[in-house]
Amino acid sequence: MENVHRHIEHSISRRKKGDLIFPTDFRGKGTQTAIKTALSRLSRQGKLKRLAHGIYYVPKIDPLFGAIYPAPEAVAEAIAKKEKVRIKPAGAFALHRLGLTSQVPTKLVYITDGENRQIKIGKSVVRFKATTPKKMSLEGQLSSLVILALDEINPENIDSDTANKIKAILQKENPSQLKRNLSLTSGRIHDYIVKLLK
Repeated sequence: MENVHRHIEHSISRRKKGDLIFPTDFRGKGTQTAIKTALSRLSRQGKLKRLAHGIYYVPKIDPLFGAIYPAPEAVAEAIAKKEKVRIKPAGAFALHRLGLTSQVPTKLVYITDGENRQIKIGKSVVRFKATTPKKMSLEGQLSSLVILALDEINPENIDSDTANKIKAILQKENPSQLKRNLSLTSGRIHDYIVKLLK
């Protein structure tokens, strides 16, 4: 077990500040119990910080702001990669990614073909929301994000200025791509987008 601890400690010492660490990073270097024990001990020693169950990071201290958490988007992408699942931004977070709002949401919602999960990162929350294969099959970076944003936010709550911006974004989309994505969405969102583009 000491060999596992030394190996993990050495590996962590070579990582950048803020890097995410998962127990699976050390698979094959010892038993699961030995790896978890080593990570817990390193966390108690302050060489690691525990972010959530099974997720650690190398502490990063800013002279002015103090402890710096890893970026929520980086955490979400790292988890998706480790768990081999797909994620797509949804709701207010999708609106932000489209540049339709300058305010960064404190809750970053992703739909996923994995399991429901929620992780608190400082003042932010990353939420994975399990969804249907149909929603995960939406393609492209424009109409898919618009549809996923509207799916969480009632289109009736969209003001005229935001609606005009959404229209401009959708007009940049490949028409065949947009048509395909519209065929996969709900009647409510389909009708809203069709009306908007008339």
